[in-house]
Amino acid sequence: MTTKKEGDLSSSNLYRLIDANLNRLREGIRVLEDIERFVYNNKKISQKLKSLRHRCRVENYRKYLKKRDIVGDILKETTESESKRDDIDTLLVSNMKRAQESARVLEEALKLINTKEAEEFKHIRYELYDIEKKLSF
Repeated sequence: MTTKKEGDLSSSNLYRLIDANLNRLREGIRVLEDIERFVYNNKKISQKLKSLRHRCRVENYRKYLKKRDIVGDILKETTESESKRDDIDTLLVSNMKRAQESARVLEEALKLINTKEAEEFKHIRYELYDIEKKLSF
């Protein structure tokens, strides 16, 4: 394990962080979008979520994808709390929080690489906060 004292954060590790959070963000939004679309038939919110999901992009995504390390992920095992959901509202809340948190991580991490992209993920995060108020729970 490399600590900050042992050396600077490598671009590989930063790229892994960005790749993982892009996936989490898009996956969380997709779950929300599909629930609003197929369970609640909420066209307005599902369209807004779809549009937001399509904005979850970075330039040169392949450079991040190349650094993906699923085998080396130290927390890839599912926790007990992640494997249980009580109802559809619990799914909505957990995936909304997942998306918001991922957008925040992307906003902060991208400040080290591309401040324009960082700002876009800040806007996405705030739009998620707004959508959260309108969700069907």
